[in-house]
Amino acid sequence: MTDSIIAHRSIRSRTSKCAHVIERLGLAMAGGSCGLFVAAHVSTSRVDALGSISMSLALMILGAIGFYLGIDVPPHRSARLHLTGTHAGEDPPTTDPVELLSSAGTFLAAASAFLSVYAIVTDAETSATASSLLTLGWLLGVTIQIVAGTTARMRKT
Repeated sequence: MTDSIIAHRSIRSRTSKCAHVIERLGLAMAGGSCGLFVAAHVSTSRVDALGSISMSLALMILGAIGFYLGIDVPPHRSARLHLTGTHAGEDPPTTDPVELLSSAGTFLAAASAFLSVYAIVTDAETSATASSLLTLGWLLGVTIQIVAGTTARMRKT
C-alpha cells in the first residue's frame, strides 16, 4: 500500500495536489495553534522576553512552518527501493536520519504544547525556569522539524 502511494505521488491529479496543499495548510494551522498555546502559557511567566507579542508571534509562525515542513517528510530514494520488503540476500533498508529528526522534532514540539495546555487548563503554577524550558523545547522541536523538512525536500530535487 505504501509503495503504491509513493509511486503515484509524481503523477497525481490536480485535485489530489490541491487536497495535499489543503492538508499541509491544516498542519500549519495546527502548528500555529500549538505555538499559541505555548505562547499563552509562557506569557504568564515572570520573564519579560517570553511574554512579548513578538515572541508570541514568533512561536506561532515557527510552529506553522515547522508543522508544514516537518510532518509528512518525503522518503529518501533508498527507502523507496526497499518498500516492498527485503528478500533473501538483500541488505535491510537503512534508517533515514531525516525521518528520525522529523519525528523527534514533532514529538518535542507536541510535548511542549501538551504541557503548556495542561498548565493552562489546570491553572498550574510554573516557575520561570519551567516556562523557559518549555519555550526552549518548543523552539528546538520546530527548528528540528524545519531543518528535517527542508533537507528532505532539497534532496528530493
